[in-house]
Amino acid sequence: MPYLPVWLDALAFTEFEIGIILAMQLLLRVLAAPVSGVFADRLSERTLILAWSGALSFLTALAMFFVRDFWSVLLVIGIQAAVFAPYPPIVESIAVTGVRRWGFQYGSMRVWGSIGFVAATLLVGELRGVWGVQAIPSAMVIGFLLTVAVAFAAPRLGRAATRPGTDKALQPSSLGRFDLHVLMIGASVAQASHGMFYTFGTIHWQEIGLSSGSIGVLWSAAVLSEILVLFAAGRIARRLSPWSLMRIGCAVAVVRWTLFPLPLGFWGYMALQVAHAFTFAFVHIGLQHRLVETVREDQETSMQGAYVFYNGVFLALSTLLSGMLYRQFGLTSYVAMSVLALIGLAIIALAAKLQPQRLASGGYTSEPS
Repeated sequence: MPYLPVWLDALAFTEFEIGIILAMQLLLRVLAAPVSGVFADRLSERTLILAWSGALSFLTALAMFFVRDFWSVLLVIGIQAAVFAPYPPIVESIAVTGVRRWGFQYGSMRVWGSIGFVAATLLVGELRGVWGVQAIPSAMVIGFLLTVAVAFAAPRLGRAATRPGTDKALQPSSLGRFDLHVLMIGASVAQASHGMFYTFGTIHWQEIGLSSGSIGVLWSAAVLSEILVLFAAGRIARRLSPWSLMRIGCAVAVVRWTLFPLPLGFWGYMALQVAHAFTFAFVHIGLQHRLVETVREDQETSMQGAYVFYNGVFLALSTLLSGMLYRQFGLTSYVAMSVLALIGLAIIALAAKLQPQRLASGGYTSEPS
């Protein structure tokens, strides 16, 4: 995420071409994720798909060493996005199953992804300073190879379970819940407000003279703040409802992207990066806790695939829009990201109004607070 745009920039692609490639990457991912999620829910073991996904992704990373022109790069990155698409929602569903079956803390598991991100970002930032942009595809090769290893180490959970003592056919389906889909759309729009930063943040910092090491520190600061939130997620969730977490995250995102175009210097950008704890982590944790409350386990991967779909569609549109706006207006384009965060907040508020209320005889949760 931090360095793929830099690799594309080193191939002399224009801002618009970079936006097209990254948007196509996201769109192909979201087209594949829901289909693979539904398929995974029907398998006796979800982790079977992880090994295939990681291995095919590894092969596409090797192909990055041999492509240079726009169309070949677009093809390779597009295939890579499609074959890796099943991996994140299945991993997410395995983690959520641990929360549901054994009461594990979601944040305590999810935090290791963030720690890995920090380690990889710092390491690749240093390697890029020594070896140049070829360090980027090399790091992707190693990363995808590790996903294959993790696929074989992941817990085998068997077929997803239904609630004890009930018949699956009698349990209401989560997939048709309109309010849940509105909620996932709202969270996805809010997360899409990161699109311009993900695409042009590193390029902008290079242009104002920040070193590779400093840029790596800034990216890592964002994820370190996210890690602190994830470690404390259990305590935070006891004090704030999922709805409050998502609302706070959206509100902070409006402020973050409004301030980003200002000439803040290293420490000013550091402060905005720390705000990632709210703009990403609060929204993500809030959504996942809400899904744990409302979604049947045997539909968990399908619902996670739907969220990946919504998230990817809106992030792809945001990325494409960012390429056009940044080329025309430069840093002032971040105002559009503030508007996206505000729209996400409004959609989440609508989802809270649409949710079914719990009846004495049963039904759904829960009053938004």
